[in-house]
Amino acid sequence: MIRLCGLLDDIGVQPITFNVDVLGYVIRLKAIFLPVIFSLILIGLTYGTGEKFVVAQIRYGGGGDWYGDQTAVSTWLKFLRSRVGIETARDRIIIKLTDRDLYQYPFLYLVGHGNVRFSAKEVELLRSYLMRGGFMFVNDDYGLDKSFRREMKRVFPDRSLEPIPNNHDIYHCFYDLSGLPKIHEHDGEPAQGFGVFHEGRMVVFYAYSADIGDGLEDQKIHPDDSPTLRELAAKMAINISVYALTH
Repeated sequence: MIRLCGLLDDIGVQPITFNVDVLGYVIRLKAIFLPVIFSLILIGLTYGTGEKFVVAQIRYGGGGDWYGDQTAVSTWLKFLRSRVGIETARDRIIIKLTDRDLYQYPFLYLVGHGNVRFSAKEVELLRSYLMRGGFMFVNDDYGLDKSFRREMKRVFPDRSLEPIPNNHDIYHCFYDLSGLPKIHEHDGEPAQGFGVFHEGRMVVFYAYSADIGDGLEDQKIHPDDSPTLRELAAKMAINISVYALTH
């Protein structure tokens, strides 16, 4: 079942459930009706801008560039509209974890190059948000890793970021990928996906040494990114969204 009911309860919206057993079967078969199915899912969900999928980018403290990937999200959302067939917002919204409307946005995006630091209140709020059905995608632009891992230990002291194997559904739920694509070289380390799980559900997906966001930026920002790399970034971003909506 789609795990957004806890979020909807908190904002006074009637919880909606959707049996995704058949949906998972259809995904594996790459059925041509997949866009229609996802459209029907989203019609029943109320987001901050109405019946649309929204990417809420986190404004965090610590001095890191939380505002990065300024053109990436609009490109990402455009691909969701054109390729998956779901209604989306036209651009990202910026949100703090302490904002009263946090629970209206079931999909969070955190990005940056530098230091991430959550206040004690933000740690508490993020933990509650994720345990109640929210999802967070974290994109390491380069230099985010150390501080992000530290902060996640504050959010979930008893859990670790687990390596996500290449056969996991997040790499195959819409596009069939061989694993997390590597878009930028950084230190030359291989791209690796990590996750945090709560009651068997992935609540955080962390793309390390991959830089999916930069692959979604306007081409003039990263002119050296080949069409092949940009396409891989688009496919991975779509998979992350589809996975979050169906698990």
